[in-house]
Amino acid sequence: MQVLEYILLIFLVACAIAVSFSKNLLNSIIIFMSYSLVMSIIWTLLESPDLAITEAAVGAGVTSLLFFMTLKKIHAMREEGAEE
Repeated sequence: MQVLEYILLIFLVACAIAVSFSKNLLNSIIIFMSYSLVMSIIWTLLESPDLAITEAAVGAGVTSLLFFMTLKKIHAMREEGAEE
């Protein structure tokens, strides 16, 4: 069980570093979503299910949705089927 915790912590740090060095905004949002999901797993392992549910809902759900909508509004994401 302790090996899983170390793997999750390493992945968490890697996500934090990767999101800060990512040049593509869409990739940054996806990395942020994975960071939030790993953090919710860690909260579950720490026996704090209320924080895990909140992190999954707010961190990976609502915040990521708002980021995607913002990228769409500022035309940073291409429309599906749009020419390159």
